[in-house]
Amino acid sequence: MVVETDHITRLHRSSEFERLYVDLRRAESRIYSDEEVICLPDVVEDHLYRKEWEIRKDSCQRLVDFLKSKRRPLKILEIGCGNGWLSHRLSQIASSYVIGLDVNLLELQQAERIFKASANLAFVYGDIDSVSLEKQRFDVIVFAAAIQYFKVLPDILRKTLERLNENGEIHVIDSQFYAKEEINGALNRSVEYFRKKGFESMQQFYFHHTLEELKDFRYTIMHNPNSLLGKVFGPKNPFYWICIK
Repeated sequence: MVVETDHITRLHRSSEFERLYVDLRRAESRIYSDEEVICLPDVVEDHLYRKEWEIRKDSCQRLVDFLKSKRRPLKILEIGCGNGWLSHRLSQIASSYVIGLDVNLLELQQAERIFKASANLAFVYGDIDSVSLEKQRFDVIVFAAAIQYFKVLPDILRKTLERLNENGEIHVIDSQFYAKEEINGALNRSVEYFRKKGFESMQQFYFHHTLEELKDFRYTIMHNPNSLLGKVFGPKNPFYWICIK
């Protein structure tokens, strides 16, 4: 596999979403130190978001184990990689090459600084339409805690499917999917949350999706948090894990 030099490709100026998102993460105490990011998803016992990171650790391990079982070289794209911790974990899969993609330049710069020693890991500042990704195809594309920032789910999935190699897969983890009757309640809760935080404008960039939006795609539910079997015997993970081919 061809290994590129680690870099961040800068493709466009800061957007309103980027500014709001970074400021909100600061307000939520989600901008971590380099020392904290290096250890993620492991956090200290009294960490503010310990329970959340236990869930993300579970999702990460299951995804890594699944991809390792393929036992072949994998070119992986993580869309919405943030500070790069998951991209780094994915790059530890043997014979993998990983690109972390985000419009959050602040945390991408941190990711580049922390993980620059990983020769099979690169970061791109931009979105799926970025020029530097135009001719690239991937075996695996990952959305981890990111799909809620895309307004029309079928549109981004169709666009992403075009960037897959033959037999490639999209994996969606760590994001909520709602039943139709739950959408209004979820919308009201998020509006109230952003209002309390002083970021009312963030609501225009945050969306709630249903499994019904996947009806035109060939997908498998790898983990269903609502199944009886999953509740009794499965990991205590409240998020769906969905694989789209």
